[in-house]
Parts: sequence; C-alpha cells; structure tokens
Amino acid sequence: MNANDINNLIKKRRSIFPKTYNDRPISRELVEQILDNANWAPTHRFTEPWRFKVFHGEESLAKLGDFMADKYEQTMPADKFSEVKYKKLSQNPRRSGCVIALCMQRDLEDSVPEWEEVAAVACAVQNMWLTCTANNLGCYWSSAKMMQTADEFLNLQEGERCLGLFYMGYHDLPELPGKRKAIADKVVWR
Repeated sequence: MNANDINNLIKKRRSIFPKTYNDRPISRELVEQILDNANWAPTHRFTEPWRFKVFHGEESLAKLGDFMADKYEQTMPADKFSEVKYKKLSQNPRRSGCVIALCMQRDLEDSVPEWEEVAAVACAVQNMWLTCTANNLGCYWSSAKMMQTADEFLNLQEGERCLGLFYMGYHDLPELPGKRKAIADKVVWR
C-alpha cells in the first residue's frame, strides 16, 4: 500500500444510489469484511459506539422495504402522501444487495460527549464506504427519517438509536467525476 493508492481511493468514493444497482449478489464474506473495517474506526475512550443491523437476502430486504413504506404511509398526512416516495421506500432495499442500519450505542455512563459517539459512527461508516469503493461496490448513506422511530423493528437496546441506512449494491456505472471546491478556500494557516 502506498500513499497515492490511499489518496486515489479517498477521491474515488461516491454516493451510488439503489436505483442504479444491478442484481449481482454481495457475498456474506464481503459484508463481514466491510463491517470488520468499520470496527477499526477511531473511538474516544474505546466506547466503540457503532452497532449494525444487517439486512441481507431477499426476505430480509423485503421486510425492510415493507416496514419503511408502511411507516411512511402511517405517518404521512394524506395531503402530503406521495405514491412515488412510497414505492421508492419499498423498492430501494429490494434493489440492494445489502442494507445496514447504522446505529449508535450511547455510552450509558456519559463518559464522552454524544457528538463524539456520533463522530465515531461516522468514521466507521467512512471505513465501510472506502471498503465498498475498493471492491467496486456502490453504496449510499441515507438518513431515512422513519428509521429514527424504528426502535422496535430494529430491536434497539437502551441508549441505542438509528442514524440511518447504508445501502450497498453492485452497479454498472462508469467512474463518476468528483467535485469539490479548493481546499485553500476552507483553510486558514496561522
């Protein structure tokens, strides 16, 4: 491994959405590797707050899609309900090779500020994203508002909450160009 390979991998990372995924399955071994790399994220006081609920396989992904679509239908006022959004919520998990609920277990002793635990989970997700990119696997982190009230569905423990869903799937897209404003516009040297 060299620094240029790491630089290129970081710059190649993209959000690849479920509508572009193909039917190629993701092996359990690759999902386990992605999760193992997530486990090596930085964590203050070794709280390791990341928790993952894995939806892998047709039946599991269908249950997630049904839950999200039903939750949307139950909570959205009739005048704001969108059939397009309902179908998207139902179909996105079904289009994916795997979806992982990204959860945070709050340190019950409050030994670190909550923002540090959220940041640690975000670092774990970045490790997942880079592992997916290195394996030519598309992925996307969705904040999925209805998952913030999915405690029972996800079987969350005391102090645990869902921070979103991580969709993964193989795709046939060409390499997508990145776009960032110059770092010089965001840095003050002192």
